[in-house]
Amino acid sequence: MNVLYEDNHIIIVNKAPGEIVQGDKTGDTPLSEQVKLYIKEKYQKPGNVFLGVVHRLDRPVSGVVVFARTGKALARLNEMFRTGSVKKTYHAIVANAPQQAAATLEHWLTRNERQNKAYAHPREVKDSKRAVLDYRTIGHSERYSLLEVRLHTGRHHQIRCQLAAIGCPIKGDLKYGAPRSNPDGSICLHARNVCFEHPVSHQPIDVTAPYPEGLGLWKMF
Repeated sequence: MNVLYEDNHIIIVNKAPGEIVQGDKTGDTPLSEQVKLYIKEKYQKPGNVFLGVVHRLDRPVSGVVVFARTGKALARLNEMFRTGSVKKTYHAIVANAPQQAAATLEHWLTRNERQNKAYAHPREVKDSKRAVLDYRTIGHSERYSLLEVRLHTGRHHQIRCQLAAIGCPIKGDLKYGAPRSNPDGSICLHARNVCFEHPVSHQPIDVTAPYPEGLGLWKMF
């Protein structure tokens, strides 16, 4: 487990692709439990360790995950994520260069629970939610582009769905139109940076997560 920042109130880790943030029906050990064990052993804490899950990343996605170590931090971080005062930056490797090197995308997303998939619509439809992101192209190879993405809204599979909607599916993301999976089951979407005011000390926190090991494309970019 790769800890990027920790203090008495928060801990920020770099999630590997394939890890789950919270327990689910698979029964696999979630990242939250790994972090609890780390805290318990490092600080020799007796009994249960408090850890609050503030936000999640999809299982095949890697990068920055923020956890709260106190109730005070959890309540304040929840509010900060809700109001958008936590700035998150993602990097995505996509097939097909977008028509515009940088743009703002706005769609209305619907969610199919059975398929666990989002669908993008150009205008509002029944049960849809507005989704907005900015992207800019920051790297190229012969076959792929590296995009930096900033979210204005936090919708289910938002980046995956919106980039696919403009003909730029994320590498390895079969669910959203990539032709092939990645060998490790990951998709090339990485929560690269998180920036916010500390919920207790009010100091600026700015943390960047190294790219995942293993897939050579990240190293190339």
